[in-house]
Amino acid sequence: MSRFSRTFLAASISAALFAPQTQADATVDDSVQELPTIDQCLVDQPEADNPNEQPINVEADKLEAINGERATYSGNVVVIQGKKQIRADNVTLHQKDNVVVAEGNVNFSDGQVKATSDKATNNLTTDQMTLENTKYKFLCEQGRGEAAYISKTGKAVYEIEDGSITSCPEGDSAWRLRASGISVDQNEERATFYNPRLEVLDVPVFYFPYLTVPIGDTRKTGFLYPTVSYGSRDGFELEVPFYWNLAPNYDLETSVRYMEKRGTQLNTVFRYLTDLGEGSLKSEYLPDDSLNPDEGKRWAFQYQHSGIYNEAWKLEADYSRVSDVDYFSDLSSGIGNREDGQLIQQGKITYRTHSWDAALMARDFQVLTTTDNSPYRLMPQLSFNYYAPEVMRYLNLDMKSHVARFETDAKGKPSATRVHVEPGVTIPLGTTWGTWTTEARVLGTYYQQDLDGVDTSSDSYRDLEESVTRVIPEFRSHAGIVLERDTILFDNYTQTLEPQIQYLYVPKEDQSNIAWYDTTILQADYYGLFRSRKYSSIDYVAPANQVSYGASTRFFDDEYKERLNIAFGQIFYIDKDLKTGSSSTDEDSQSSYSAWAVEMDFNYDDYLFYHGGVQYDVDTSEMQLANSTLEYRFDDGFVQANYRYVTKQYIEDTVGDTLNDIDTITEDGISQAGLLAGYQVSPKWYIGGQYFHDLTTNQALEWLAGVRYTSDCWYIGFSYSNQLKDWNQTLKGGYASFDDPIYENNFSFNIGIIGFGTSIGSSESMTGIDTSDSSLGYGRPFFLNN
Repeated sequence: MSRFSRTFLAASISAALFAPQTQADATVDDSVQELPTIDQCLVDQPEADNPNEQPINVEADKLEAINGERATYSGNVVVIQGKKQIRADNVTLHQKDNVVVAEGNVNFSDGQVKATSDKATNNLTTDQMTLENTKYKFLCEQGRGEAAYISKTGKAVYEIEDGSITSCPEGDSAWRLRASGISVDQNEERATFYNPRLEVLDVPVFYFPYLTVPIGDTRKTGFLYPTVSYGSRDGFELEVPFYWNLAPNYDLETSVRYMEKRGTQLNTVFRYLTDLGEGSLKSEYLPDDSLNPDEGKRWAFQYQHSGIYNEAWKLEADYSRVSDVDYFSDLSSGIGNREDGQLIQQGKITYRTHSWDAALMARDFQVLTTTDNSPYRLMPQLSFNYYAPEVMRYLNLDMKSHVARFETDAKGKPSATRVHVEPGVTIPLGTTWGTWTTEARVLGTYYQQDLDGVDTSSDSYRDLEESVTRVIPEFRSHAGIVLERDTILFDNYTQTLEPQIQYLYVPKEDQSNIAWYDTTILQADYYGLFRSRKYSSIDYVAPANQVSYGASTRFFDDEYKERLNIAFGQIFYIDKDLKTGSSSTDEDSQSSYSAWAVEMDFNYDDYLFYHGGVQYDVDTSEMQLANSTLEYRFDDGFVQANYRYVTKQYIEDTVGDTLNDIDTITEDGISQAGLLAGYQVSPKWYIGGQYFHDLTTNQALEWLAGVRYTSDCWYIGFSYSNQLKDWNQTLKGGYASFDDPIYENNFSFNIGIIGFGTSIGSSESMTGIDTSDSSLGYGRPFFLNN
């Protein structure tokens, strides 16, 4: 049977609806034009000013009409108006009421929702649509369901009676929300449920009197999915978060965390975004810790801010504090920026121009140990730096300066005001194949030290003076070249050889009359051989009369991607008396050479990676420290092995002065090995784990294992951890014993829904397990940007 043409039927409907006096010719057209798909999301397509006045196109096998009353189309009927489309066995147009009724295998789509119903009614004047006994599916985001009755009351608002919704695909009944009433607003990307119940595999699990969930990516106020865990420390644990969408530029997340053995904790995270930058306020509050009632109220707080204002002002803040020093040992927490057993409390304001910058900074710490070793507060520091590049050809000038005030609560320690001015001259010479930079600086520093109450009987403070003026010159000359050639052993590879040499001279000056306020030793490695300073600040300027030399060689493939990098170097001390940090106890037997520093990175075909570094003491013929990481990656996972080693003597030589008793920390230096792995067993199953072992005590440091299942609409994860927390130390022969370790084990699982604005958490590492409370973890080898 020939199908009526769209032109004829559109004309007849238009005549009946909008221009009854107009006559249309009845013609038959055997041609059939291709129809748009009913499963397509059309939300991004432009909308007409008045969609109800758009032309109507109809196709059908048969038409029966009573002029002025109704027109009935039957047999494979397709009605299209703009983005709206109805397919049905029969469609009747009631001309007086301007209502279309579709019956029999009704398929409806408006570019946002697709529905299959027994019956559909559409008022063309008000654009109100009703659907009966319907299965529906959102076309522009996850979501489908069933309903006894659906009414479209607005442009993108749907009222559903006795319906359900789920983000699972067709054929998957893992979960769904069923309710007596559902209101869906696609403009607001929100679904509101009345008397909903959560069903898992068609079995009711939870009931809520009222519930609102997002159905898109827009942030919405409401409950987030809870997490459940069990551990030897806290027992059964349940955390239920609630998200508050307060405004477009700030929000709040509050969560109630129930711990069986401790009590109930309230956690909050407030985030904001303003013209001055972005920031957050985090808090944790436990009114009563049942495991540690003597601690009283336990809390933690952190404020962070970072922003740039008017292009020249930079604002930074990071302030954290906890109620007691054992807070992080007893409770898992994401609060604070912890470094070396301390919480950083810092704020900084910087003003920058092309030639100078100035900054005002205050810094304090909260010590998380019971030892009386309080660090110095910076209260505050005002710095000013000036830059004058290319004053003359190959001549740069600069000046660094600051005024700082240091205070401390530690007994027997001095406080001080420090004024520092450091002008410098730099002569940089460079070509495409090499550089030569010569630099001369003068370090002028004035100290006013408050010695009231200072224990001058100690070796550290015996020679301190209240007023000290120190002027130290510094001279440095560094040169390096880059040689390149095609490799002989490997085809299509390019090799570079990059030797460099540096001379550094800093005269020796007695600085025992100055205390150390913010100065620590810097990390020693190959790249540190060519620094001009050995320490991080200027309370102690290490003397030097030395030549540093070394070389690196790199191998690049035919796409000029770096595959291998080996660097090695050493320092020759012209004045051997200035050599420090050697493990040799006999100074007369010391050579004039530092330890060899070697670094290596390797990338074989983007699946085998290696990084390693060693320092070899030429005086004792021993390895001082070493680290090594080897990783194998494949399509569905990776395996990594790593190792780190530091001798006890090296620790004592470098940072021993800052430790109260090194024997309580390590028995025989550091020798630790780790193994990490993650594997995507199938598209839905992922397993991962990590294990670290201390070879000096032959004890496990920690191991974690986890498995995660991810379907199209939900996920569940299990993890188990066993971590070394402390030792029951006893003295054996004057040394602390590490034979009785204290471990803490935890089992946790979390489950959640995918879709409706949710996804898997981001606290998982490369191993696929949560390592937010882990002290050791994944380290990426060969971390280069090419």
